[in-house]
Amino acid sequence: MNRKLLAIILLIPFSLLTLYALSEVGYVGIFDYHRHSPAGWQVFADLVVALILVLSWMVPEAKKAGHNPWPWVVATLFLGSIGPLLYLVFAKTSRSLAEQPQ
Repeated sequence: MNRKLLAIILLIPFSLLTLYALSEVGYVGIFDYHRHSPAGWQVFADLVVALILVLSWMVPEAKKAGHNPWPWVVATLFLGSIGPLLYLVFAKTSRSLAEQPQ
């Protein structure tokens, strides 16, 4: 399964879940939930670490493919995992550019 198809498969249900959560508790409410216990802090810290690792891959990948990485970085900071999933769906990666006929 290629990365783009996997990203689409993940993006659709995750976006629906995110929209549901936003409709129930709002943007701030999603963060507020994690501040009430050490378990919540750990989950939030884990998300931050994972997204930093994703950004450490995504920024050089975008530059290598000739894209400005900053829209994807901003999307990741405000939308979490949706940012990298959108990058995988919509940005042509250096790998897909190399596979195109010249």
